[in-house]
Amino acid sequence: MSNVNVVHSLWTTAADSADKIQAPKIEYAQLAPVLIVFGAAVIGIMVEAFLPRRSRYLAQVGVSILGMAAAFAAVVALAADGYASKKAHIAAMGAVAVDGPALFLQGTVLLVGIVAVFTFGERRLDPKAHGRHVDSFAAQGSAIPGSEQEKDAVKAGFTTTEVFPLLLFAVGGMLVFPAANDLLTLFVALEVFSLPLYLLCALARRRRVMSQEAAVKYFLLGAFSSAFLLFGIALLYGYAGTVTYSGIASVIDGSATLTPALANSSANDALLLIGTALVVMGLLFKVGAVPFHMWTPDVYEGAPTPVTGFMAAATKVAAFGALLRLLYVVLPELRWDWRPVLWGVAILTMLAGAIIAVTQTDVKRLLAYSSIAHAGFILAGVVATSPEGVSSVLFYLAAYSFVTLGAFAVVTLVRDAGGEATHLSRWAGLGRRSPLVAAVFAVFLLAFAGIPLTSGFAGKFAVFKAAAQGGAVPLVIVGVISSAIAAFFYIRVIVLMFFSEPKADGPTVAVPSPLTSAAIAIGVAVTIVLGVAPQYFLDLAGQAGVFVR
Repeated sequence: MSNVNVVHSLWTTAADSADKIQAPKIEYAQLAPVLIVFGAAVIGIMVEAFLPRRSRYLAQVGVSILGMAAAFAAVVALAADGYASKKAHIAAMGAVAVDGPALFLQGTVLLVGIVAVFTFGERRLDPKAHGRHVDSFAAQGSAIPGSEQEKDAVKAGFTTTEVFPLLLFAVGGMLVFPAANDLLTLFVALEVFSLPLYLLCALARRRRVMSQEAAVKYFLLGAFSSAFLLFGIALLYGYAGTVTYSGIASVIDGSATLTPALANSSANDALLLIGTALVVMGLLFKVGAVPFHMWTPDVYEGAPTPVTGFMAAATKVAAFGALLRLLYVVLPELRWDWRPVLWGVAILTMLAGAIIAVTQTDVKRLLAYSSIAHAGFILAGVVATSPEGVSSVLFYLAAYSFVTLGAFAVVTLVRDAGGEATHLSRWAGLGRRSPLVAAVFAVFLLAFAGIPLTSGFAGKFAVFKAAAQGGAVPLVIVGVISSAIAAFFYIRVIVLMFFSEPKADGPTVAVPSPLTSAAIAIGVAVTIVLGVAPQYFLDLAGQAGVFVR
């Protein structure tokens, strides 16, 4: 009988406390960019389920562009309403920050996503198969390469239009990643944008086995990095008793009210230091910093080129945003511990990326090692630990992403019978065969090299200046030396294109549809505008450079 009374008292206690559970308070208007993109992705899945196959392509391209354009408009509206400055705050029950860096990076990711849709939607580069236009993606993703099923899918003119919702889900995750304000939201966002990228890497129409190999490598190494990140989150939770950024920061700086249990765990610095190291390791994997870069060249080479361009541009933007927020909001008190480590990582990344790129003979691998070197340059701005460091990194990410997208869009145009001709020897004499394409690629290479009057110069100058003012002069010297090494191989490609004799059996340059032409034109325009008149955009990044806590 007494047991019944105990159970009954539990029920009454539960009923009493039920009144005290707070309903979640979600600021839907401030989360509008993310919600619009995920809404568009869900509509994309419905399109796949309910529209006939012949109607899907146009519907998916339209839904993707409209969805991201609407989300970008929402970002601009939030910034105009003051959420980038005086109204900056923490939304969604402390899970997401709405502040200057978050809105700036979300706007950049959305613009990159819109341009990426143009390259994803290109269907004029390959000759028609069985009387129908084909794109860069496998006719049927589930078919085994070379099987009868795949041949039947090609003959029937199938196209993998699922790539558009996958792109939207990846973009949605990338919008949350730099704005995440607790470690669990950070992890969920990481998985939401990583899983679609693993799939997209496996869907190349040509060289399908190589594409699937790239996806498996990316998936396995990505799973390792996610495990490190999650283990680090567990240790930081054990240290601080919370996963919120402000909660962990207040325990580190001693301003938190300590319970006896928390006083015991927070006295153990090993939990804090090892947890921090593991979380930072997971983020450095995503940006492709040495020694966590091994996946980059293989995945960039094997993935469909439109996916490589999107991944190279957008993943860096999202991952560096998350890294900045973690270091500047959660761990400013630990900067004497993490700065020397990031110094070493930045130096290794700049030098390894530049030196190994010199030996590459494939255009996509060359651009992959180039992106590793650029991760090192951006880390120099992160190490500055100043408001100028944040704004210079934001500017560099915006400038770099459009150069990268444009460069990979040009790579899709140079083709031979086997698809894209990515071996450097095939690019010899391209300047005589197709002067316009070679000139545009040369502009992107000069921007990567950081030549004045290109966005690359303005970005590098801003990052190195912030690093020097932050006391990292030796790092800047290594950066300048790495830039000089990198300039050698960029200019070598330009010399190869313009001063070599074209081969009789050389590749042809495909005439793209307005979609790829627009992607390349936007890349060139941004590269030149940010190089010739960067001040407005540097000011914009400066105004957006303050994190809310």
